[in-house]
Amino acid sequence: MLLRGPADLPFPPFRERFPWFGADLQTLRNTLRRTTPSLAQYASQQLRFPCTDGSGDILLGTLNTPLHAGQKPLLVLVHGLTGSEDSSHILVSATYFLAQGYPTLRLNQRGAGPSRATCRGHYHAGRSDDLATVLSALPASLTPHGICVMAVSLGANMMLKCLAEYPRFPTLRAAVAVSPPVDLAASQRQIMQRRNWVYHRYLLQRMKDGADWAELIEKVSPDVLAGVHTIYDFDDKIVAPANDFADAPDYYRQCSALQFLDAIDTPTLIIHPQDDPWVPTTPLAKRNWDSHQPGHTHVSVLLPTHGGHIGLHGRGSAVPWHNLCADVFFTHTN
Repeated sequence: MLLRGPADLPFPPFRERFPWFGADLQTLRNTLRRTTPSLAQYASQQLRFPCTDGSGDILLGTLNTPLHAGQKPLLVLVHGLTGSEDSSHILVSATYFLAQGYPTLRLNQRGAGPSRATCRGHYHAGRSDDLATVLSALPASLTPHGICVMAVSLGANMMLKCLAEYPRFPTLRAAVAVSPPVDLAASQRQIMQRRNWVYHRYLLQRMKDGADWAELIEKVSPDVLAGVHTIYDFDDKIVAPANDFADAPDYYRQCSALQFLDAIDTPTLIIHPQDDPWVPTTPLAKRNWDSHQPGHTHVSVLLPTHGGHIGLHGRGSAVPWHNLCADVFFTHTN
């Protein structure tokens, strides 16, 4: 379903691939199959991006180059909640785009993956200044054909917020957001529904394990994690005080990307399956796009009926559908 955007782009149709029928199997397919693509055949280099906020934190990312240089832009991939450069979604996307000739930078957000060793702080849904720092610091030698960005889940919300808050980067050609929680409060309510208790427990434990919060965040007492029983508790007792938000509702209110979409001036595609069990599409589907300022037509929205959370395993291709659509969008966007 194309909610908004160019109807003439050749996006392929999406139909679920056997046996991955239903939102949960689509969501869990990579975990159940334990697919871990190898990028060993591609030359790699670690890049460092010092943060500009005086913290001394340094973001790390791994640059892979395709086997045959072409005219493709540099693609920056941004992971989601509890992820890193080695998340299965990121590796699968990197494998596909490298084969298409895109140089690929797998970015670790602040305190995630390898960046954990070089950061005292930690990423959150609104830390848009970090991505802006990276996009501004990329050397011209890596971007002769421009930059594209694709981000998933929590990272996608952050990316959309970044695109709205900062003037258009001269070399940034296009961006794709997959399953972004553009209304953080609504997403928090959905992941805490009874049917999602396994997902909720899994994510919460990974959030607790993802960083040494007592060491990284001096504003949080070492024993506060003992009182965290839900993701809302984590956002309220950990994320909010560590980042100068009043509480979880204040964090959600300030960082939800939905309110910023009209300010985006980069060609941007949002891909979000309607049956995503983690993140509701209602905020996008119910938004009255026509009521907003004329000329703000930079955001296109694809809401397929099925696909789960960053699943989109479709018939006819082993490549997840969102990667195919992103490639079409990048190719047809100047």
